[in-house]
Amino acid sequence: MSFKSRPAVFATKLWYSADGDTLDTELSNWLAGVKPTDEDDFAPPVASCKAIIAPHAGYSYSGPAAAWAYKSISTAGISRVFILGPSHAFYLGGCALSKCETYETPLGNLTLDREVIEELYKTKRFEYLQPRRDQGEHSIEMHLPYVYKVFEESIDNIKIVPIMVGAIDQAQEEEYGKILAPYLERDDTLFVISSDFCHWGHSHYGYTFYYPETIPSDVPGVHLRRSGPRPAPSRPIHASISDLDHEAMDILAQQPASTAHAKFVAYLERTHNTICGRHPIGVLMGALSALEEKGKQARMKWVRYEQSNRCVSFDDWSVSYASAFVTF
Repeated sequence: MSFKSRPAVFATKLWYSADGDTLDTELSNWLAGVKPTDEDDFAPPVASCKAIIAPHAGYSYSGPAAAWAYKSISTAGISRVFILGPSHAFYLGGCALSKCETYETPLGNLTLDREVIEELYKTKRFEYLQPRRDQGEHSIEMHLPYVYKVFEESIDNIKIVPIMVGAIDQAQEEEYGKILAPYLERDDTLFVISSDFCHWGHSHYGYTFYYPETIPSDVPGVHLRRSGPRPAPSRPIHASISDLDHEAMDILAQQPASTAHAKFVAYLERTHNTICGRHPIGVLMGALSALEEKGKQARMKWVRYEQSNRCVSFDDWSVSYASAFVTF
């Protein structure tokens, strides 16, 4: 059973503009701000781009960073976009699919690929979301305007497959990755992975991990406390956060993907970095690992990293945003 449409619930001043013209201008400006970089050999759009990782915070925070991932997409020949996002609003022990036929955005509606969604449901590894839970999660919705904008010239031919990813372990990430790998392999299909990176701050997120020295270092990380330990004057918290996030980014970019996946899980167990899309990322790594077994070697490249605030004291907070693309 399907429902007709999911409204743009988060099209508010807090998240992104509900006015189509204003939103279109913002997205256009952010995309136009993405420039080739000689030092990183980045010249978008990227031929054979098969997946991107991009943030999902309010656009005033993460919109510019997300543009770097979306500018990487080569739209030619793409007719299907999978969007994998984490569940923030409720506990989910597996992966879930939408019952809707369309997802609304202020720019226009996106059509869901009901045929593929039914194929996935028949594997008996996915459940269906109730409309209130579908509408209560922002991690997928925040990508919809960008998907619409990037594919606006061929939007009538684009269908999306939104998948909400729950609190699954490495084995489940690999299992779901294997199910999705044949779709990722298709020339007409692109994957969008929704994730912010470190959420740092005692009062906001209860996470205060800190590297006392630049990594790599034999000095282990600690958790800052108001009564100690405290950050060193020469080592601001935002520098530690950057090291922490880049450690994860460097691990994920390693080859083969199966090894990178295992190292990423071990990294999370050690640091507990609050990467909210760690499980959608894990599913992507599982899919890449499955395709490696068929001789397809993936390459992941990070093209942008930002922090919402430069933390220097225990009472500060920030969220990190990172953008990447994946090619075969």
